[in-house]
This record gives sequence, C-alpha cells and structure tokens, in this order.
Amino acid sequence: MTKLECVVKAMDDKLATQIVAIDMQEASPIFDTFVLCTASNERLMQAIVQNIKDECGKNNFDIKSIEGLRNSKWMLVDLGDIVCHIFDASERDSYNIEKLWGDMPRIDVDSYLTK
Repeated sequence: MTKLECVVKAMDDKLATQIVAIDMQEASPIFDTFVLCTASNERLMQAIVQNIKDECGKNNFDIKSIEGLRNSKWMLVDLGDIVCHIFDASERDSYNIEKLWGDMPRIDVDSYLTK
C-alpha cells in the first residue's frame, strides 16, 4: 500500500467527503502531494486525523506534525511528502485551495474509495 492510498483510505473509512489529491511536485520543493477532505463536524475531523495517525502507524509511515487540534475548522497532517488538509465545509469553501492550486494536476484516488 502506498502512503497516498493509506491516507485516502483512512479519510474515507471515517466518512470524509470530497477527497481530492493534488500533485504539487512542480510547485513545491518540500512536499509532493496535497490531500484535501471535508468533515461534517469537529468530532469527525478529530476521528479522521486519528485514523490517519493509526493507519500510517500500522503501515510504518511517519507523521511529522499535526496542526489545529482543538476547536479548529482546518486541521493539517504533515507526512513529509504528503500534506493532508481536513476541513470543515465552510472553511474549505473560504480557503478554496482547489482554486488556488487549480493549475496543478489532480491525482485520481477513486480506486481507493469505497463505493
């Protein structure tokens, strides 16, 4: 299992919606991929982040840091080459990272999602 597959499945397992992966290799010398998702509430955001931690641990993928733990509407999980953004729906609309990085290619993650 790749790190990207692990992260996307961990998000999907906890009912994250609108999961999108953006290839950032041409834009960043630090990381390769953004993975974004939306959670319907703060408790679900916490569960998604915890599941990413758990699944990455099981697969020996190191987490560098986690930002925005309490009362946050945007949480970030840094895995070095992959940066995960877990948003509240209104916060995701407000920052609109997909539009900001709209010229970067998307990575098809549909095969990692349960139908």
